[in-house]
Amino acid sequence: MAALATVPHAQFAPVQVQKMFFLIDENIAPHIGGKQFEFEPYDYGPFDKSVYQELEALRQIGLVDLELVAPGPGGRRYSTTPLGQQIGTDVVGTLPRNVVAYIHEVSAWVRSLNFAQLVGSIYRAYPQMRARSIFVE
Repeated sequence: MAALATVPHAQFAPVQVQKMFFLIDENIAPHIGGKQFEFEPYDYGPFDKSVYQELEALRQIGLVDLELVAPGPGGRRYSTTPLGQQIGTDVVGTLPRNVVAYIHEVSAWVRSLNFAQLVGSIYRAYPQMRARSIFVE
């Protein structure tokens, strides 16, 4: 919730949530109670289907909104509901300052890039995640 709540009303595309949670797991897991997901190389880099299962569970309890902006899986946009925003903000308040700064940075970074830029950047930083890729730069 903290990662989704870094900016009120921010929307995340599927590729953005996958890469954001991957980077959080890779780089600050010890500060957030360990890795939350089991990412594996997939068509477009690190992927764990449980990211979507978790988002759906949060949607079911009213913490995450799902907006369909275009047909197909890539057309989904995830954001926090007002209650989800409050809970996420509360969680942020319990984290060390450097962890909060990293989460804010990663959230802004994934939202600032288009699909190709984001996937390409992940592949350059984590070449092992290219193993099953169908993405061509």
